Amino acid sequence: MELREFRKMVEEKLERDDRSITYNHKESTLRITNSKTNKGVTLSLKPLLAKWEREEYDSIDEVIRYIEVGLATMDKRPSLKGNENKIFPVIRSTSFPDETKDGIPLLFEEHTAETRVYYAIDLGEAYTLIDEEMVRESGLPAEKIREMSRFNLRSLPQPMKEDVVAGNTFYFLRAKDGYDASRVLDPSLLEKMAKKVTGQLAVAIPHQDVLIMADIQNDSGYDVLAQIALQFFGEGRVPVTALPFMYEDGELEPTFILAQKKPKQP
Repeated sequence: MELREFRKMVEEKLERDDRSITYNHKESTLRITNSKTNKGVTLSLKPLLAKWEREEYDSIDEVIRYIEVGLATMDKRPSLKGNENKIFPVIRSTSFPDETKDGIPLLFEEHTAETRVYYAIDLGEAYTLIDEEMVRESGLPAEKIREMSRFNLRSLPQPMKEDVVAGNTFYFLRAKDGYDASRVLDPSLLEKMAKKVTGQLAVAIPHQDVLIMADIQNDSGYDVLAQIALQFFGEGRVPVTALPFMYEDGELEPTFILAQKKPKQP
């Protein structure tokens, strides 16, 4: 389907008297704004169309439902008090905004040279990033919120699929709960994988909805990981980084992979 046709379908489904819809030709994005609150969401149409063509959505109505959930979330102001078990960490790139559209600083911390950790309160079909105003209203110390988010993260399932390519084993964690990439913040998971692999443990966080780990046994493994990370990065709804990481001594080190320059495995 052509982008223009897809855009027309989306616009027709989203039209309402209390909304304004503007299209950015250069960026191929739609901005849907609530006329009463002046809040809205920006849709990047190209990756959304790609996901629809790969049949990750059953129909255009499911695409619209995803968008409507995001719009409805904009009008909610959830409280952290009483919802402590719904607080989770989320991974974002370092280029991600550090404040809301209204200029309120978001609660976050640095993670690696490529990533940051933000915090969210789960609303069911979506979540809202926690800002400093929400922290003040809750009366909870920021450090306590971080601790609770890590505790809640450890309670989530860790479903993984394996694939072996050229003697290297790749593990894909996709729970489809919005916190797939966040599992990289669980040190027990990384340590478990470090003990499981027999080669070099590598990690990729291409977008928020997947965590990739790999048991690298040879030079081909580095090449395959780089290609997978780049492909997933381009397809993600919320891209994080196409740069893989090497995991050693409890640390993640971003690595620009040139397989021919990697030392051969013993």
